[in-house]
Amino acid sequence: MLTHAHTVLPARDLSRARAFYHDKLGLDPAEEHEGMLTYRMGDSAFDVYETPNAGTAQNTQMCWETEDLAADMRAMREHGVVFEDYSAPGMQTENGVATMDDGTMTAWFRDSEGNFLCLTQTA
Repeated sequence: MLTHAHTVLPARDLSRARAFYHDKLGLDPAEEHEGMLTYRMGDSAFDVYETPNAGTAQNTQMCWETEDLAADMRAMREHGVVFEDYSAPGMQTENGVATMDDGTMTAWFRDSEGNFLCLTQTA
């Protein structure tokens, strides 16, 4: 029955979020509605909606798959994206990248609203 997922991210300041996604990630909304922006990339989409609850989640909220994590991270860093470093049991990042036992590599960053986002390259 379930065939497609659609992510919804909160933003305290929708204009600030729009600037982040445009300036840092090169994304522009495909649709705009009162208090919400919709971004589309191929078969994927996500919404950013205005709410005072933004930035309160402490978990990964959305992740993009990539075929070249190092190149994408380099390009994003050139636009001011800062990748997080973590040290936890079973996971340690090096230069912003956690490499899992199966070879999958993941890097996390926050958007302008405090949402935890990531890039992942499967082995």
